[in-house]
Amino acid sequence: METTTERESHYKNLEKQTVREILENINNEDKTVPLAVEKALPQIEALATITAERMKNGGRLFYIGAGTSGRLGVVDASECPPTFGVPFDMVVGLIAGGDGAIRKAVEFAEDDAVQAWKDLEAFDINDKDVVVGIAASGTTPYVIGGLKTANEHNLVTGCIVCNSGSPVAAVAQYPVEVVTGPEFLTGSTRMKAGTAQKLVLNMLSTTVMIQLGRVKGNRMVDMQLSNHKLVNRGTRMVMDETGLNEEEAAGLLKQYGSVRSAVDHYKKK
Repeated sequence: METTTERESHYKNLEKQTVREILENINNEDKTVPLAVEKALPQIEALATITAERMKNGGRLFYIGAGTSGRLGVVDASECPPTFGVPFDMVVGLIAGGDGAIRKAVEFAEDDAVQAWKDLEAFDINDKDVVVGIAASGTTPYVIGGLKTANEHNLVTGCIVCNSGSPVAAVAQYPVEVVTGPEFLTGSTRMKAGTAQKLVLNMLSTTVMIQLGRVKGNRMVDMQLSNHKLVNRGTRMVMDETGLNEEEAAGLLKQYGSVRSAVDHYKKK
């Protein structure tokens, strides 16, 4: 396997570049990421399709990863409840080293090949669920071990990696390989590789939630009304759907607690 994410940067003597040169060169590298994601669309489609099928039948989605990859999974999972109104344990992000590793790196946690399954077992993992391993290099033992054991227990497994032909992709039933190449800062996969993983996670979770009926038209009708901005956004949605004025729409939204419920109750009148 060739780890292109570890290749030497195309740029030399970074410390001698001006601020503008650094920014332009990082931006030039970042421009290549969406094109790399585009090449992986068939793989993303396969993973999103099977994930939606499993979740329609009561399954859950689990992300497992270490370092930046693990943090990205946690972020995507944590944003599903407020965005789509799903239970907090419907999409779960697990990071090597536990929640403390979200803020502070835990040494050698990613090298433990058995811990991921232990972490999954704490959620009563079962064969309805989907486990997606996230690993830029595609070589993380925590992820490889978790996916292997998940396969043994007849779960659907997928992955998001940024090298081709990796050990992680080899054990995932639905691999997504987004080959982003050398980083601007040699080996710093929090950069292009991390951006690619974030884009794929956005695509995966959003597509699945649309398939689960958590979006109407192009709107987050089940979003949690957890601050004034979201209440105002929800009020405008109710106004658009019902023709009510702002005061009436706000009252209906407050009464029923979500855009979907408010509109449904109004239309049943």
